[in-house]
Amino acid sequence: MQTENFSQTYIEQFQHTIEGIAATNNDGELAYHEAVSQALRFILDTQVKNGKVIMVGNGGSAGIASHMTVDYWKNGNIRSVAFNDTSLLTCVANDFSYEEVFSTPIEMFADEGDILFAISSSGSSKNILNAVKAAHEKGCKVVTFSGFDPDNPLRSMGDINFYIPASSYGYVEILHNLIIHQILDTKLQLIDGKDVFNKNQDL
Repeated sequence: MQTENFSQTYIEQFQHTIEGIAATNNDGELAYHEAVSQALRFILDTQVKNGKVIMVGNGGSAGIASHMTVDYWKNGNIRSVAFNDTSLLTCVANDFSYEEVFSTPIEMFADEGDILFAISSSGSSKNILNAVKAAHEKGCKVVTFSGFDPDNPLRSMGDINFYIPASSYGYVEILHNLIIHQILDTKLQLIDGKDVFNKNQDL
């Protein structure tokens, strides 16, 4: 396939994937904008109570978690953390198991009313699933971000679930990052009076 043809196909498939983004909550399917709105309400409630957002993911999803936790506290004034420190990961993996690298710190540091953003392209990583279970046990709200198989277990475990209908790591990771950014940008634009389309300048 020629580069020009592949580039066009890549963009067209990406646009099709965007149109297929699905969201659910405990009551069933949600319109995308309503899911973003509900996630924002979780954020605002947590911020008022001085709670925090915890983000976890593996590989590329870990990169998203690290990036977005910085944006949430720096731009959104929201306490946020990602459990991606090398010493923490290797310690817990060595002393417990890799399946517990996120659930163990959540058990220690999460407080009732916090929010967990659980990010996994496959939606089947055991350490992410365990993190969700630990967060629920601590009384946290959970927002999940998954892709690949529409029946992946993570997709049904959150209070809000965003699902990307694609088997491309690139598409799934880009759109997870976009949604998490959009939740924050909605707060900045509508609540904080920042123009997210113009370098977050005051409106």
